[in-house]
Amino acid sequence: MTGGRNKYLVVSLVLTVAAIWGSAFVVMKDTLHRINVSSFLGWRFLIATCVMAAIRPQALKHIRGKFLVKGVVVGSLLGGGYLFQTFGLTQTTVAKTGFITGLYAIFTPLFAAGLFKKHVSKIQWAATALAFAGLAMLSFKGLSIGVGESLVLVSAILFAGHIIALSEWSNGMDTYALTLIQMAMVSAISFLGGFKQGIEAPHDSGVWQAILYTAILASAFAFLVQTWTQSFMTATSIGILLTMEYIFAAIFGVIFGHETLALRTLLGGSLVIIAMVVIIKSEESKEVVTSD
Repeated sequence: MTGGRNKYLVVSLVLTVAAIWGSAFVVMKDTLHRINVSSFLGWRFLIATCVMAAIRPQALKHIRGKFLVKGVVVGSLLGGGYLFQTFGLTQTTVAKTGFITGLYAIFTPLFAAGLFKKHVSKIQWAATALAFAGLAMLSFKGLSIGVGESLVLVSAILFAGHIIALSEWSNGMDTYALTLIQMAMVSAISFLGGFKQGIEAPHDSGVWQAILYTAILASAFAFLVQTWTQSFMTATSIGILLTMEYIFAAIFGVIFGHETLALRTLLGGSLVIIAMVVIIKSEESKEVVTSD
């Protein structure tokens, strides 16, 4: 990343994505019992795909060859992550789902270092540990691993793979076209995953509102921003910043009366915020070293 102004723009955009994803928990809270998981995700990402294609149809010209293959791989990781996470949520608690999903902040630097020999600095490892501790304090309630927890754990691994793949491939590629492929793949995987159960159409205006909100803001806009920003920041840094999603979810939960603000929530949230600040400072240090 070059330039302090650009750095803060990228960080602000990533945090905006985290806030949108955090608000989506509240938006979907009263919706998923009125439509099955696969149908909700399928319609959400199909609408996101159609909106993006309608806004910029010329992006379709870039979807061919190796570009298409990479987009399918990235989109499959994302789609698999959403399916495993959402099905896991139906068999475990929201708190455990949030904590286990947040483990992608741990898996991202581990996989980046192990698979691609990426250097992970001591500062990044320290920020990862802080984020892990904060997420644990926010949502961990007892030690038990069942089917639901196992499914969510798989989703965390897939989300980490998605972040790493974007960091490897997004630089120099058409961000819009790559995001478009991802949205289409998640929709296809979701509908295929729900084929046996049956695909449901949205039943009422409330379900439609939740689908449209998550399709336009939490999908099309959010993943377009994530794909673009990952050409500027490391996978580890993006992973840490996105853990703010859970903080925003807690904040919106309190505002709309779904959650209570306990001391543990404040302490856990503080640790995640500290981790975020550490990551921002580490990126700033890289810029200083590079300019020197």
